[in-house]
Amino acid sequence: MADAADIFARLKQDHDKHRALLDRLADTHGETDERKELLEQFTLEVKSHASAEEQALYSTMLRKPQTTDETRHSVAEHHEIEEALNDLAATAMDSSAWMAKFNRLDHDYRHHIEEEEDDHFPDFAKHLTFEDTRYMREVFDRRKADEFEDAEVTPEARDDAKE
Repeated sequence: MADAADIFARLKQDHDKHRALLDRLADTHGETDERKELLEQFTLEVKSHASAEEQALYSTMLRKPQTTDETRHSVAEHHEIEEALNDLAATAMDSSAWMAKFNRLDHDYRHHIEEEEDDHFPDFAKHLTFEDTRYMREVFDRRKADEFEDAEVTPEARDDAKE
């Protein structure tokens, strides 16, 4: 379905931007302005993307019994990624712990988006109507902009995070 391909291409466009930011972050060292700015940009992008994706794509897919388990899995991973971002922001950027946490986040996030693109999106496309895809595209773009304005870096060590 061409319309389903459109929303998934839009989501992948964000994922590609996120991959590029991760690559740039991996090339930084110590507590520099560049590392701070890239981490902030990556955090705001990922948090706003995840919120908009949940409101557009995953709210739609939860109504489809065939995709409920995949949907719940991805939403749970969004929560884990947000906790990892908060923990990373609470860690001294010039410490070896920061790099270890970044490498774990990098691995987990890339795994998450690859799973979405390679497994979930093709499966989801089989269950979407024209109305679903139109709704998702409209909601995603609108919510992404709104969520980006409200997104923030929220340093919180994982040990301090509330359940």
